[in-house]
Amino acid sequence: MAEETFPFTSSTRRALRLQREWLEWEDRRRAAAQQCRSQRCPPSARARLTRPRRCCRDPAVHNALFSGDLRQVQALFQEEDAANMIVETVSNQLAWSAEQGFWVLTPKTKQTAPLTIAAARGYIDCARHLIRQGAELDARVGGRAALHEACARAQSDCVQLLLTFGAKANVLSEEGTTPLHLCTAPESLQCAKLLLESGATVNVAAQDSEVTPLHVAAARGLEEHVALYLEHGANVHLRTSQGETALNAACAGAEGPGSGRRHQEAARRLLAAGADARAAGRKRHTPLHNACANGCGALAELLLRHGACAGVPNAAGHTPLDCALQAVQDAPSGEPEGLLAALLDYGAQPVRPEMLKHCANFPRALEVLLNAYPCVPSCDTWVEAVLPELWQGGPPCLVLKHTPHKDARARSRITTLIMPFGGSLPPSG
Repeated sequence: MAEETFPFTSSTRRALRLQREWLEWEDRRRAAAQQCRSQRCPPSARARLTRPRRCCRDPAVHNALFSGDLRQVQALFQEEDAANMIVETVSNQLAWSAEQGFWVLTPKTKQTAPLTIAAARGYIDCARHLIRQGAELDARVGGRAALHEACARAQSDCVQLLLTFGAKANVLSEEGTTPLHLCTAPESLQCAKLLLESGATVNVAAQDSEVTPLHVAAARGLEEHVALYLEHGANVHLRTSQGETALNAACAGAEGPGSGRRHQEAARRLLAAGADARAAGRKRHTPLHNACANGCGALAELLLRHGACAGVPNAAGHTPLDCALQAVQDAPSGEPEGLLAALLDYGAQPVRPEMLKHCANFPRALEVLLNAYPCVPSCDTWVEAVLPELWQGGPPCLVLKHTPHKDARARSRITTLIMPFGGSLPPSG
């Protein structure tokens, strides 16, 4: 119409056309942005987020939530504001007082949400009621969401409930961890399965430490968790901020009685999936260093069979054999001679004579080490470490003539050496 009425030039008509196209594009952009915002955060959720949460220290509310009293929970939480309140608890904790010079009881306030309390304790009916009243599924009151606490307590029924109602499987805590990072108990295997089925990322790394769920499971010797994560594509080569792989974590976590077998099975699965037995962290500490430092002979032999180097030093200059010697006194109930023999058979060099003091009170371990020398080393640096009671009574207990080694690669045998543990302490010099 305008073109027929007014004598516009061609350049003017082109400018008007471009302006009209730009306005149409701007309208489409605004409509798309509005649609995206509405999908990301529905109107009811936006309205909830703008309202301030109210805090509650009422003992009646605390008792209802922490005891799982469904009738009381239904009576107290009948609206959305109540379901999203902040529950504050105050507890006395010991804290060091520099001014007074001793430990004192200091009150500490902790905040959480009603849904988090119910999910962490497995009160599934209470949790369902709170969700139906409008409790936010992914609220991180106190640092963690309800799904974090449910996984940390291995409450698989509550995990299923939260995921069914739309909780995010990859929700981050304030520490930067996902619920999958908190599946740290053997009983949490079902929780881990539910999370992975709901889209949890198996290779997600914590924000600061860069630890993955595979690192966590390996460090705790959770063989079934390790197998589950590997089935879902976990990467055995990912490293933490300290350069540690999951295999490093498995070997470092093998501490205490009964843990060696579990961590050995976890390490076996990692090695079968392609883990590098020689991978060292930033301090050049290898999985073999960790296994030897924990006195785990079977785990160390597993690593050696998969190519671990028995003689490589770490950043402090300690070899795996040095680490094994330093751990002898920490695990007196074990059999360190087997671990020491395995390291020597796989190429470890004899230790410095002063290191023998670490096993001076373990004749069998000392026998293995002395047989690695081409000649008997000086005893000036270690013989004084022998306990006096070992010199009192009994037959000679250290004969280095034909020490049995499992591997034919064991080196020289000393012809005969008898330490007179049945007599008096030999004169010095």
